[in-house]
Amino acid sequence: MGFLVKKNNSSSETGSSIVDELQQKITALSTENGALNGRIETSREVFKAQEEKFIALENEKNKLLSDNARLENANQNIEDKLKEHKGELEQLQEKFTTEFSIIANKLLKENASEFALTNEKRLGEILNPLKENIKQFEQKVDTNYEKEFKERTSLIEQIKSLEKLNIQMSEEAQNLTKALKGDNKAQGNWGELILEKVLESSGLIKDEEYSTQYSTTAEEGNRVQPDVIINLPENKHIIIDAKVSLIAYQNYINSEVEEELQNHLKNHVLSVKNHIKGLSEKHYITAKGMDTPDFVLLFMPIESSFGLALRADNELYQYAWDRKVVIVTPSTLLATLRTVASLWKQEKQTKNALEIARQAGALHNKFVSFLEDLERIKKGIELSNDAYDKAFNKLKSGKGNLIDATQKLEKLGIKTKKQLPENLLTLNENEDEEI
Repeated sequence: MGFLVKKNNSSSETGSSIVDELQQKITALSTENGALNGRIETSREVFKAQEEKFIALENEKNKLLSDNARLENANQNIEDKLKEHKGELEQLQEKFTTEFSIIANKLLKENASEFALTNEKRLGEILNPLKENIKQFEQKVDTNYEKEFKERTSLIEQIKSLEKLNIQMSEEAQNLTKALKGDNKAQGNWGELILEKVLESSGLIKDEEYSTQYSTTAEEGNRVQPDVIINLPENKHIIIDAKVSLIAYQNYINSEVEEELQNHLKNHVLSVKNHIKGLSEKHYITAKGMDTPDFVLLFMPIESSFGLALRADNELYQYAWDRKVVIVTPSTLLATLRTVASLWKQEKQTKNALEIARQAGALHNKFVSFLEDLERIKKGIELSNDAYDKAFNKLKSGKGNLIDATQKLEKLGIKTKKQLPENLLTLNENEDEEI
């Protein structure tokens, strides 16, 4: 009996030990499962960020394709107008040549050779500048057409390279992460480098449509130097400053412990807010020589870094806007810059159209002045003919005309070396017979 009791007690202790061991394994598996779930959630967030980036790139591509279609349509309209102006110019030149030929032939027939040569020289002095203006006008029309064609071709090539550029920048961001970590100066230089590449891809012309490291004076009197100044038509500006928030972001990506993840995420959001606050306190908007909207652009070169901060604090945009700052990334900034480039193209096209209209008006006025000069020449020729006829009549017509007087002197025996031309004597005889 005692043996059975002892055996039962031993079995109970063994069963309890197994239960404890199983409970410990269950607890360990539950902990491991929680860690795996955390990693899965992090992977989902990274995937979601990449998916959002892809969607943004797709939207940007669609927008650029739409802009390209709109610009092609605008270019076609300009091309049609240029052809129309060129046709009108050719018709005007043809009409001018015909009228000039008629007038010139008439003048040549009505006047003596010496007088005609004199007036032909005068006509040449009037005509040559007009021909030169017509030639310059044709060259300008051809130049504008070729320029618009090159710009349209360039736009198509830039659209093709857009997605490649964004992929390249993302790869560069990953490759430089280790080198940049902990070095604020290197981070700033890298951010400016990415900003410069976005500007180069935007189609804007450096030192004409945008400037880098522009230095001016703030309202308080201190020197300020924004990373980039975007020039707009009518002497307006947009200011861009590049900021990199990398350390806390990198720590968050590399961490696997939930508590550490939350701390790194808070530090990352705080880093972005500090950049916003620091940029706001520079007072670029009121700096000397700046005519800007009521905000500056803060450029964050790492798309996913900004996406993570925005998911952690969905009021981040409002926080920045309250401080007159707008956050942009490579994809959103490129869309903005492409819009600015389109504005400049439209501005130049408008100026070209106005210049064509101005030159066409000047050409019209020049042609009218030329016709007026021809009319004055015609009247001058008519007056010269009248004066010539009156003088010649005095020579051969009427009682006591010069030919009769000269003949009488010859008959009286004056010594002369030359005789009167026979044709003048004949004219005088005919005149006497008519009388």
